Amino acid sequence: MVEYLLPAFFALFLWWFSTGVVIYLDNLPVRTFRWSMAAGTGACLLGLYGVHVSSGDDSIMGAYAAFTSALLIWAWVELSYYTNYLTGPRQQRCPPDCQGLRHFWHAIQSNIYHELAIVALGVFIAFLTWGQANQIALWTFLVLAWMHESARINVFLGVRNLNEEFVPEHMEFLRGFMRRRPMNMFFPFSVSVSTVALVLLVQAAIGPAVDPFMAVGFTLVATLMALAILEHWFLVIPLPTAFLWHWGLKSREHQQQGEAVRRRTADVDTTS
Repeated sequence: MVEYLLPAFFALFLWWFSTGVVIYLDNLPVRTFRWSMAAGTGACLLGLYGVHVSSGDDSIMGAYAAFTSALLIWAWVELSYYTNYLTGPRQQRCPPDCQGLRHFWHAIQSNIYHELAIVALGVFIAFLTWGQANQIALWTFLVLAWMHESARINVFLGVRNLNEEFVPEHMEFLRGFMRRRPMNMFFPFSVSVSTVALVLLVQAAIGPAVDPFMAVGFTLVATLMALAILEHWFLVIPLPTAFLWHWGLKSREHQQQGEAVRRRTADVDTTS
């Protein structure tokens, strides 16, 4: 039982903590973004090195290393997007009458560099792990990429909980591609496909002939898939689920408080 509980809790904590850290960094003042990106790029390079080194390691520690390396790479993907370093050529909202395929094309223009980076990193991870015994990093990245794209399509088509407060102020144009509605036709399909994948991952983790490496590795990936599915349900259930990462918004609160103090100081200087 420990071989399943420990990796499940590890995946849960790393998913929750890394998401909060990225939110925190994305809501710091823009002047800090170059330092955040420098640190994030270093972490991404470390993650790629970790994928390469762990690809031939089919031990339990190799599974943990591959999983963690993939999450480091994904953290850079998210950080580079929400700091607006890697988004797309379109940086403004659509006009109110923009709909249909035209609106969808504008959404692609706002995200195209980000999407190409995901594809490029996925291909490179596949290259690093090709023919190797440890494929956990690749599976982890594929789960993250699939659920990321699925969530993005669902938010574009319309969901109940957009969690707009997590969109940094400098990325305000993204809110124009978010639609609020109870449900969309893509949601049941995306959750069903993901649930089938989760069942297959669980079966791979608990199979009768599974070795400790496979048990731990597939438990890590399965837990991540389960959490991603839960995040999807958070988009439609009428509950304030955003509290899970509200601590990541403390950086925005501190920034707003600082700006308020500076404005009051400026007003005092003006009146005196």
